[in-house]
Amino acid sequence: QVQLVESGGGSVQAGGSLRLSCAASGYSSSFYCMAWFRQTPGKEREGVAYATSYGTKNYADSVRGRFTISRDNAKNTLYLQMNSLKPEDTAMYYCAAKGGSRCQLSVADFDYWGQGTQVTVSS
Repeated sequence: QVQLVESGGGSVQAGGSLRLSCAASGYSSSFYCMAWFRQTPGKEREGVAYATSYGTKNYADSVRGRFTISRDNAKNTLYLQMNSLKPEDTAMYYCAAKGGSRCQLSVADFDYWGQGTQVTVSS
C-alpha cells in the first residue's frame, strides 16, 4: 500500500523559511513524478512544483525563485524548501506522486496523495 507522509509545516512570519518533507513508502521503485500542491479553504488545489526522477523540475510562477523542490530517490523522499514566505503562501500543502512518463502540475494526473501539512505565514 502506497503511503505519502508530509512533515515540516508550521507557522512562520513573512520573510521566513520552512522546509517540507514527504516520505513515500509501499512502491517498488522511485516514482517518476513527485510534486507539491497547496489548497486554501474554498479554493481549488493548485500545483506548486514538481520534480521527476531524472531531475527535471518546474515551478508555479507564484513561487519561482523563492521555493526549491528536490528529491532523494534512494530514500523516496521529496522536499520543498520555501524561502521569503508571504502570507499568500498560507495553505495546506500536499505531496503527490505518480508513475508513467508524464509530469505536470495537474491534480487529475496524480495517483497518490498525502494527508497534507499546514503552512501558515503571518504578516
